[in-house]
Amino acid sequence: MPSQSRQDEVRAYYAALPVATRRRVRELREVVLAVAPDAEETISYRIPAFKVDGRVLVYCAGWKEHTSLYPLTAGMRAACDRDLAKFETSKGTVKFPADKPLPRAVIKRLVKARIGEIRG
Repeated sequence: MPSQSRQDEVRAYYAALPVATRRRVRELREVVLAVAPDAEETISYRIPAFKVDGRVLVYCAGWKEHTSLYPLTAGMRAACDRDLAKFETSKGTVKFPADKPLPRAVIKRLVKARIGEIRG
């Protein structure tokens, strides 16, 4: 269970975001928790992170132009390669544009692939 100070940091992160960005990050959070309901939400590198079995599952961040999911591992890329072609990616990040709906099904597949890496 996260400490009260970590929970406060998570709440402060969301509260500091512009309203539209906050909605998107919370939606991303909902998708992650739908796949990993036992994930522990915390703060790491000053952004929300979710841990499973004591290891970081994913990080979520909101920006003006996009919402990001980190890390984008080799296993996640392999599991979702065709889907990821539609989005801007970098070595360890996938960016979902702010002007389009979040691709919930893609995010679920990414999170499931990451859980597989952690528990595999």
